[in-house]
Amino acid sequence: MRKKIFCFLMLVSAALIPVQAQMITEKTGKVITEVELESDLVVVGGGLSGLCAAVAAARHGVKVILVQDRPMLGGNTSSEIRMGICGSRTHHTYEAGIMEELQLKNFYYNPQQRYTMWDDVMYGTVVEEKNITLLLNTSVNDVVMEGDRIAAVKAWNINAYTKYTIKGKLFADCSGDSILRLSGAKYRMGRELPSEFNETFLSEGNDAHTMGNSILMQFHKTDVDRPFYAPKWAYHFTDEDFKELKIKSDVLKHKEIKTVSDKIDSYRIRSVVTGRDSLKLNYKIIHRIHDNNFWWCEFGGQLNTISDANEIQFELKRIAYGIWEYMKNHPDKRAKDYELDWVGSLPGKRESARYVGPYILNQTDIMSGGHFSNVIAYGGWTLDDHDYHGFHNKGLASTEYFPPIPFGIPFSCLYSVNVPNLIFAGRNISATHIGFSSTRVMATCALLGQAAGVGAYVALRENITPAEVDKKYIAEVQSILEDDDCMLPFRWRKISDLTASAKTDAKNEILKNGIDRNWINADETPQDNGVWVASNEDITYTWKKPVTISGVRLVFDSNFVYRGKRMRKLEGTMERVDMPKMMVKSFRIESCDKKGNWTTLYEDTNNILRLRKISFAPVETKGLRLVVVSSWGGEKEKAHVFGFDAL
Repeated sequence: MRKKIFCFLMLVSAALIPVQAQMITEKTGKVITEVELESDLVVVGGGLSGLCAAVAAARHGVKVILVQDRPMLGGNTSSEIRMGICGSRTHHTYEAGIMEELQLKNFYYNPQQRYTMWDDVMYGTVVEEKNITLLLNTSVNDVVMEGDRIAAVKAWNINAYTKYTIKGKLFADCSGDSILRLSGAKYRMGRELPSEFNETFLSEGNDAHTMGNSILMQFHKTDVDRPFYAPKWAYHFTDEDFKELKIKSDVLKHKEIKTVSDKIDSYRIRSVVTGRDSLKLNYKIIHRIHDNNFWWCEFGGQLNTISDANEIQFELKRIAYGIWEYMKNHPDKRAKDYELDWVGSLPGKRESARYVGPYILNQTDIMSGGHFSNVIAYGGWTLDDHDYHGFHNKGLASTEYFPPIPFGIPFSCLYSVNVPNLIFAGRNISATHIGFSSTRVMATCALLGQAAGVGAYVALRENITPAEVDKKYIAEVQSILEDDDCMLPFRWRKISDLTASAKTDAKNEILKNGIDRNWINADETPQDNGVWVASNEDITYTWKKPVTISGVRLVFDSNFVYRGKRMRKLEGTMERVDMPKMMVKSFRIESCDKKGNWTTLYEDTNNILRLRKISFAPVETKGLRLVVVSSWGGEKEKAHVFGFDAL
């Protein structure tokens, strides 16, 4: 046995490591390697939006090259930045699709929420897709045009000293900074005049000011009070630096806003004081340490967050070390039980350049709910406009306006108005500064990425532009997204014809409404759209005449109420977390033949996903049933099922 393993390893090594005939010298070797690649879809940027765009397209058969300029995927949520994943603010509207798949995989493989393992959960999701070629550490630095279309991008891999020319039919810019503006695509950077879109939440504009970048810190509690000395180049804050700042924020009302969402929206507008105010209060500073919430360590909005990145990074380092020195060494001993573990080196970026599409999403659209016929995603974060001075601002750090939740986002915000084969997703979609302030958060960006990936699939399949998809195939894009577990506002998924025609127990009829989640109705009453199933119980469908079945679509309850799946807390300080107790762990799909005999078509003993699409050889059947063997809560805990479709 050991000999077989050794032989196998030798074969693997031979496949991965080319044998050099002779020593490499300046005469026989190359310093720079040049490589040409080609694919149907080229996705630039490997944050959550780019990851979801690439995976969504690949799963529908598109050949994808994903280009990421960092050594890991995830963007702002990766281990080198560590921003919390924010999205819709009400639990019944939390984001599903690939976003929820990533969170559940992280829950299973990374129960102690380690950031480096979270990196590899995202990495694994991409490399497991056979249709994706992933290029890490690779920065796009030029485009090749053919007329008004992008023919290829040029990129540089800093680790492999490799120049790439990457050809494609369609290009998706999910870089955040809109690097494919090199194509001549129209874009905006800064704030519009309030009068351009009648945006009353903006008091000034027509400038290049943006929201700033943030650098994060992490701490851990300790039994030993060790000293801390900040670098000489850091800021050295004292109480004098904060004495003129306000502690109490203003809570206002806004009569234009009508929201029926959740009780958390009992107020409409929140003015958020800068985090510097919290440095004055001992209980607040301990709270900041506990939840790692240093978003207010922000700077750069008055500069250019792209071209001035190095200067912004240094300033944020000075601020971060100054904050910790002030907290740790304060005479009142407010942070004596904590030690500094980690200070980020790569700031998280909020805002830079936004593309211009056929439609520009704005304040009015969002505050009225975004009722678009071509809706492909939704938002649920506040219009959260940070002051461009960031940490150095003496006033309010941010003003938030609560919109209706959810609000729709149209497909016409996801493709270029003047470059026909350019699509985009993430914080660079076609929106005003104020509109963008709500759509920029990462869970929303993930939904936008998945929508862009599906839109790209349809465009490539039909050999048309994204604009033509919007005009002719938007209904199909919406249907695919819903089938892939992406809720779209103001409509519900259409169940399969086989499911609609099946007979089942009265308690199971709720599974035919196409609502794959619990919901809060307009009158704020909760609606359970699932079926509770005990261990070894089943949900059965029958038909009067035999039908042909070739697959099933299942949706299990993954507990949207518990937000702990998202990477927000200090790593290593949480107790080990468990999979959602009501989610199905073991199950079988069984078919009934003409004689009334039940046979197993599929079974799984370790399911970790909310959405399952299962295909099998076509079978003629009079009945189909889902047998729930157990939930993640064990045999005594019932499982909750939202969807069971025969295909």
